[in-house]
Amino acid sequence: MSVAVGLLPCSTPPTLTSARAQLSFLSSTHFVLSNPNNCTLVCRSSLDASKQPGEFEQKVSRSILVERYEDGKSKRYVLDTNRHLQSFWEAEERLLNKVQDDDFSNLSFLLKKFGDFVLPASFPDDYLDYMLLQFPTNVTGWICHTLVTSSLLKAVGVGSFSQTGVAASTAAIQWVSKDGLGAIGRLFIGGRYGYLFDDDPRQWRMYADIIGSAGSVFELTTQLYPAYFLPLASLGNLMKAIARGLKDPSFRVIQNHFAISANLGEVAAKEEVWEVAAQLVGLALGILIMDAPGLRESYSMHAFTWLSVRLLHLWLRYQSLSVLKFPSINLKRARILVNSHVLYNTVPGYIDVNKEEKLLAWEHFLQPKITFGVPLKSMIPKGDFSHVVKAVLELYAQEKHVLFVNRHGSKVLNYYITYKVGATSLSVLKSLWQVYWLHNHHKELDRDDVLGWLNESLLKVEARFTVFLKQLEEAGWQKDQISLKVPKHLLFEEADSLAELFQ
Repeated sequence: MSVAVGLLPCSTPPTLTSARAQLSFLSSTHFVLSNPNNCTLVCRSSLDASKQPGEFEQKVSRSILVERYEDGKSKRYVLDTNRHLQSFWEAEERLLNKVQDDDFSNLSFLLKKFGDFVLPASFPDDYLDYMLLQFPTNVTGWICHTLVTSSLLKAVGVGSFSQTGVAASTAAIQWVSKDGLGAIGRLFIGGRYGYLFDDDPRQWRMYADIIGSAGSVFELTTQLYPAYFLPLASLGNLMKAIARGLKDPSFRVIQNHFAISANLGEVAAKEEVWEVAAQLVGLALGILIMDAPGLRESYSMHAFTWLSVRLLHLWLRYQSLSVLKFPSINLKRARILVNSHVLYNTVPGYIDVNKEEKLLAWEHFLQPKITFGVPLKSMIPKGDFSHVVKAVLELYAQEKHVLFVNRHGSKVLNYYITYKVGATSLSVLKSLWQVYWLHNHHKELDRDDVLGWLNESLLKVEARFTVFLKQLEEAGWQKDQISLKVPKHLLFEEADSLAELFQ
């Protein structure tokens, strides 16, 4: 005897475990399972002579894939009895206590986002205790800073400690407000983009100087528009604070790169020696330049001198960052490595790769263009969605990623990659190798057979990726230096055995 289950159309998917579901028999071979949302599940049974009494073969709608999103939501894809692919949000299945469940889910999501904002991905046991004590320590420090700022302003003639000192207090409040607005930039950068700096510290250190230079422009114009001192100075300070939010964590990664003997404290201390020496020389030269007759009398000469020195500063910063040689594999260096192996079957060492790496290049503008964490319905063309999805999932059954190619125009190919639960840095590296093989060989393949492209590329990955990893080790790269992060905002999870589903 076999049992077949069919799902009749309804606004909300049925829940078999609902306490209020009702079971009614239509005949000896049919029965109906319904729930309060008017969803009906029709089941048919028929006798199978090849089976022994008591043996059953179940043919039901089968779940094949779940899209798990960072906010806790999940979207489930199922094959119905007619092998048609359907999808629904699992959050819609909750029939009891839905309001309470939604409130709890929203609260949990907000708590998780807050934790991600203020805490690193991993930390030792003493980290949280330290930071909880550091927070009030820093609060008291900034209270002292505001009071000292007020005294300094009064000392240079902005009011006094008498009743006529209102101007000094107002000036101090404006000055501290300017600092506070700038601090918002550092808060946002550290909380929202803290994960970026480990991968590409050279790029973000350079961006920090560029943004800081732009902030100085606003501060420089306060002399032209003194009536707008507060908004101009605040905007300049905001940009410089954002720059500092980029600079400090980036430079700490660079310092860690220098600490090859686990002597990070010593490296930081010696950096202070270099920094203070440069500060003293720079201040001395700055005073000499500032005292020049032409600069004292002409604002345009003053601005031109600043611009010239600043451009020299940015050029020197770029040169200093270019000489750094990182042995870790980030996304840009991984692109160089896999491209070299696909084209020439060679893997360059980290010194050559660092020289070739484009310091200021944005990942979004690099070719081939890769988009990570794409839902199935955005990845697969709508024309024959069910057929293509089944074929793609079969194709990637043994992989920890799903890659699809969409053609836009006659030449441009967009590569969409989403990773499965359990994917690692090696999974990301493997998917990149497949992308570059496709990008360099798609002209040799059937123009319209995208599934054929994918199948051919996976065969090449299977044949050559192990060799690629071996050549990486021979070139001096190590597996623990592969810092390719799996995007967590969307992951695929296979629900059932594909071998059984697609028979």
